Amino acid sequence: MTTEKQTFDNKLHSRQTTSGGFGLKLKVWRQRNSKQKGNFVEYNVDDVSPDMSFLEMLDVLNQRLIRKGEDPVAFEHDCREGICGSCSMVINGSAHGPQKATTTCQLHMRKFRDGETIVVEPFRAKAFPILKDLVVDRSAFDRIIQRGGYISVNTGNAPEANTTRIPKTAADLAMDAAQCIGCGACVAACPNSAANLFVSAKLTHLGMLPQGQPERAQRALDMVKQAQAEGFGGCTNVGACASACPKEIPLENIARMNRDFLKASLFARPKRQEVGGV
Repeated sequence: MTTEKQTFDNKLHSRQTTSGGFGLKLKVWRQRNSKQKGNFVEYNVDDVSPDMSFLEMLDVLNQRLIRKGEDPVAFEHDCREGICGSCSMVINGSAHGPQKATTTCQLHMRKFRDGETIVVEPFRAKAFPILKDLVVDRSAFDRIIQRGGYISVNTGNAPEANTTRIPKTAADLAMDAAQCIGCGACVAACPNSAANLFVSAKLTHLGMLPQGQPERAQRALDMVKQAQAEGFGGCTNVGACASACPKEIPLENIARMNRDFLKASLFARPKRQEVGGV
């Protein structure tokens, strides 16, 4: 009976042999844990198929390391379809690699040349501490979402779809912002390690819709303040975040966030303290 691992190995072998392979030299950041210092380690990978994704190439490397009794390279992945945002790493100095609007899992090896040296390292930011090798702790994003990435409404049966009219321009802006997958490429690309593009995308996603209006001001205050508390830097309008974003979230969202935050800072009412269940 063929095991799941054997099936996976056969698929990778098929990818290597069905098309002309080439060789690469990898310089991969290795770090045992968050407390120990890391360093770059060089590996040679042969028979790389141009049809492989970058993660599949790392799978091949890890298989060989495991066969040698060595520790495989730790990296995050989940859907491998450019949706979950897990496959976050810096490739040759660019978050997610050289192909614009593409996540690492959707980056194919045809973008690289035979004999090329590829430098692979984790996202670098104070708010994203390294856990092991290429894996970083991005739970700071989760805590930002917890502070305001939701709406508080009483829900019952699903409402009629056309009950609440939404202008198409507003719907388009909300849907464009909702494409943010929370990968953190904006933080890795920013010289200040700012998370403004991520926060502004979440604020725009809810703030452009009628359902998000009651808490719009307080949401802007809470999420921006949480981002500051997490240790992310300030935005200086460099624009590297939008350039590195695999979903091409535009910079205009940051301007919208700044406007909402300033307005909320001046006019928002303080949160009511509930006393005696009231």
